[in-house]
Amino acid sequence: MGLDLIILGAASATPTSNQFTTAQLLKMREHYFLIDCGEGTQKQLRRSKTKFSRINHIFISHLHGDHFFGLVGLLSSFHLLGRTAPLTIYGPPKLKDIILTQFRAAGTFTSYPMHFVVTQHKVPQVLVDTDAYTISSFPLKHRIATTGFLFKEKPLKRTLNKEVADAHGIPVCDYHWIKDGKNWTNDDGEEVQNDLLTSDPPKPLSYAFASDTMYTADTAEYVKEVDLLYHESTFCEDKKARAKQTMHSTAAQAATVAKEAAAKHLLIGHYSARYADKSKFEEEAKAVFPNVFAARELYQYRLEHSGIKIKSVAPEKNEK
Repeated sequence: MGLDLIILGAASATPTSNQFTTAQLLKMREHYFLIDCGEGTQKQLRRSKTKFSRINHIFISHLHGDHFFGLVGLLSSFHLLGRTAPLTIYGPPKLKDIILTQFRAAGTFTSYPMHFVVTQHKVPQVLVDTDAYTISSFPLKHRIATTGFLFKEKPLKRTLNKEVADAHGIPVCDYHWIKDGKNWTNDDGEEVQNDLLTSDPPKPLSYAFASDTMYTADTAEYVKEVDLLYHESTFCEDKKARAKQTMHSTAAQAATVAKEAAAKHLLIGHYSARYADKSKFEEEAKAVFPNVFAARELYQYRLEHSGIKIKSVAPEKNEK
């Protein structure tokens, strides 16, 4: 069990020759969620060997180009590849108009239904609620309407000890009650306590995405005790005044949010292109909060209860 996060783009403002703008792919309970869709996202999805058909939900934080300019191209590719499955897109109020205007101007239609869900940038909002997980948005503080996203697993059923169940002669038809936490009573009226028959399931995991935003203590309140927090860190402390002016955050400010939220791990990104050496971001963040990782493109961050495992998902150098 675990959450898998692939960083597709970690740069801010403009793509460069070796960096892409914001996009992430989250796998949770066998479902795939695309978070933001900067220019070149579909190329990065290809390079990470992600099947486009697995993506049924796309979340757009705000309407600055480095967070959604890749969306129209990706939606068009879905159509050209013959997609028929519905797609749900969550984002600011004007996102639907932008997408449909571009399609109309090009005389384009899609072979699949698109559903748009408008996010609220002033209050938290539950966007998806299933038996397996919930996905919510929460306000961020930026120059335009912006939301973060919180992904939370729901608890699994308790784990049945089949050997103990067999020893008590428990029929299979009663297993679902026991996994729900109920005791079991035999035909003689003897009750077997549930904790003898089952063990606790793994603790549910959670992931929060917070970009773009300036530092605000409110963010920590929305993501309390999250297992992994991604928080933008556009600047280092030498550009703290610039961060305030543009309503972005420094790496140290991102770490402060993680500390105030009692998060377990912090992932930083959305780097300004003015910094050639990205190690400075991680260094400044770790001075405030110890469990920090600097986002690297086409790397997978696997969140488990024991910690985070990192591996490259980039194609081999000789692979075309």
